[in-house]
Amino acid sequence: MSKSVRIALVGATGLIGQQILQLAVGREDLRIVGIARREVSLPEGARMEVFVAEPDKWGEVLEAVKPDVLISALGSTWNKSGKDEDAFRAVDQHLVLDTAKAAMAAGVERMIAVSSVGADRHSKNFYLRVKGEVELQLSKVGFKRLDILRPGLLRGGRKNDPRAGESLAIIASPIMDLLLHGSMRQYRSIKAREVGEAALALALRRTQGRFVHDNDGMHRAARSLPELAAGEEE
Repeated sequence: MSKSVRIALVGATGLIGQQILQLAVGREDLRIVGIARREVSLPEGARMEVFVAEPDKWGEVLEAVKPDVLISALGSTWNKSGKDEDAFRAVDQHLVLDTAKAAMAAGVERMIAVSSVGADRHSKNFYLRVKGEVELQLSKVGFKRLDILRPGLLRGGRKNDPRAGESLAIIASPIMDLLLHGSMRQYRSIKAREVGEAALALALRRTQGRFVHDNDGMHRAARSLPELAAGEEE
């Protein structure tokens, strides 16, 4: 049997993080290690470790765990940050980058980061501008492989995090998706589970480089997950 890939997951309490935990249940080729600021709800049948620590200690955890890959599903929202730019950047920029640099210092060579459709450091939209800035900064950290995921509207149930506007958009998404073609396809909605499947499939790939995946790219990666074995190349 091939050696299992050891994955450090930050953002395990969020929608995509929870999907990743569920998808890893029963897979012998994956070993998930969660790192979080608070206790994480684990799915039934999960056999995984979760280290609860303040972010300034995450580097020590990464050094002890020695993962092969870091998956960052960290992220806040404009509303959850109190519409405060510094509070938003504290999570979506500084925490993401600090964790990436700590992983690099611990010898991690590969990272998968969840960003957003429309991320652009030149955008007039603050949210998308920060996402674009983070993507650029992550590219400079020095990972041998960096996968950036740019999902559209995420479909999936959020626990203890109601978002009225988002819920309405999800209800309308089947119709709206049909209207988005060509370059606008990237703005279609996508199941959070598929993003999780894509992240895990990409964690099993070792080809070096920087890769950006829109919805279509994540669909392709997600479809490959059942067949992939640890260490398989693209």
